[in-house]
Amino acid sequence: MITVSVGVMAYNEERNIGRLLEALAEQKLERVRIRQIIVISSGSTDRTDELVAERAERDPRIELVVQPERKGKSSAINLFLQMAEADVFVLESGDTIPAADCIERMVVPFEDPGIGMSGGRPTPVDDPKTFMGFVVHMLWRLHHKLALKSPKLGEMVAFRSFVERIPPESAVDEASIEAVVTDRGLRLAYVPEAIVYNKGASTVGDFLKQRRRIYAGHLWLEREQSYSVSTKSVGGIFGVLLDDLEWRPRSVLWTIGGIWLEFIGRMLGVIDYRVLKRNPYTWEVAESTKDLGA
Repeated sequence: MITVSVGVMAYNEERNIGRLLEALAEQKLERVRIRQIIVISSGSTDRTDELVAERAERDPRIELVVQPERKGKSSAINLFLQMAEADVFVLESGDTIPAADCIERMVVPFEDPGIGMSGGRPTPVDDPKTFMGFVVHMLWRLHHKLALKSPKLGEMVAFRSFVERIPPESAVDEASIEAVVTDRGLRLAYVPEAIVYNKGASTVGDFLKQRRRIYAGHLWLEREQSYSVSTKSVGGIFGVLLDDLEWRPRSVLWTIGGIWLEFIGRMLGVIDYRVLKRNPYTWEVAESTKDLGA
């Protein structure tokens, strides 16, 4: 039986945190046991802390840790790493919801001693009939197809407990953990059957906030941890994109629009990191990603 500590990083997640904790508490488990569910609430000003505290009264595995000041997600993760006590640690953002068997599927691969980290398949709940919904679904499909060839893990990950700390100034926490794990000579495992639901940006402004921050974070990662994620390669993405493209007028136009948005986001990330010397590890929240709906 593999024991697991789950860390949930939260900031103003009152619209989602109750459903997330319910989904974690009701996971279907056979070869895995959840020992802890630790919620790190960083500077939340809504009802997040109250809702988590109510859940903790009913489930002894749930623990609320309040970080009074928001210092970035990696700083919150380091608090979790100090408290976690299990064979495998699972990280999940407060604005996602795992499928009923997600943790079991993500953690079982650790029965292989050569696996150091795993990740599930982020699945957006956005409406693909809208332009931004189409773009979000397209990006996560590309992420999935690239990860099948060379694992790139995100949104919800699991890793062995030897990871004690990541750089607090990292804006791309999952990739920083990948760097630590691969430095140990261990492999990454992408588990497409482990579904974690998320919500993409509904506005162009929120989309660019996310993409510029992520790309600036990947530039920082290359410099500070000498690590590059598979999705950073433009050539690899382009090949998968052509295979994914539906040759219908609207799909082609919206795909071109999505490419331009990604290009603008990356260029803004370059400006942030290389010109303005900014590393946005405490970032402006994209509000439209916070509510996954029913």
